[in-house]
Amino acid sequence: MLIRARTFQAPLLCCSVLLAGAARAEGIDTEHIFAFMIGADVGDTGDREFQSQTTGRFAKNDGHYRALEQEFELEFVPAKNFRIELGGGFSAHDINGVPDFEDRRQVALQGVSLDLRYKFMDRQSSPFGLTFAAVGHADRIDETTAAAVRSYGTEFTVAFDRDLIPNFVVAALNLTYQPDWTRVVATGAAEQDSTIAAAFAVMAQVRPGFLLGGEARYLRRYDGIGLDQLSGQALFVGPTAYFQLSESSRLTVAWSAQVWGRSEQSASTLDLVNFERHQARVVFGVNF
Repeated sequence: MLIRARTFQAPLLCCSVLLAGAARAEGIDTEHIFAFMIGADVGDTGDREFQSQTTGRFAKNDGHYRALEQEFELEFVPAKNFRIELGGGFSAHDINGVPDFEDRRQVALQGVSLDLRYKFMDRQSSPFGLTFAAVGHADRIDETTAAAVRSYGTEFTVAFDRDLIPNFVVAALNLTYQPDWTRVVATGAAEQDSTIAAAFAVMAQVRPGFLLGGEARYLRRYDGIGLDQLSGQALFVGPTAYFQLSESSRLTVAWSAQVWGRSEQSASTLDLVNFERHQARVVFGVNF
């Protein structure tokens, strides 16, 4: 009995120290802790931030496929619960031997975006946090094929979050609808498509300013902006880490893999026609 007691003494001590540290941790701000999702927090009135967001997408159903998007964004909170973000950037593609894609190796200006968010409910005074986000974008390069296009789209997201364990574990849910209108410059062909998504994440603050967790995203893509005909669906799962580097700077890192999917063009258990096998994102931000 003495041996068993000593055997469990060390693990119990470690757990008590971890939980005590978590209880002393500061409140979690969910605005930037997720990578492929958003939290319901939008910052405090007067906040100004610069953000660099790098997104990589890798592997299609065959051949060699790599796509990199680099965005630079300025964020402002001009009024309580309301955030504005202006962005722009470039894309890089390395495509070779992918079915139905032209071989390309290029770096080009991608486009511009405007992100508006309003927080309707604060989880500190309500059962959960609730924010509505609307993102508009105009692109000159197709993010998937790298072809020259004139593309316009919007992304509407309803974001919920809630503390599961106050100041220690927080969960978030995003529901998204994204319609896009595209005209291919080379052929003049006009295309319309839309994507709906449901995403869920849990993050734990293992120490103040350092959070670990994961995100799971289920996406369905359709031909037509009215969800006319299903093209494919995919489930992405992967880890996320957030680091508060200093009082004014932060870093979020995430990797996501397609663990299940189905394309209407294939009987495979993955949809590598409409989506990629792997996605990764690095977000660095600084207040000024």
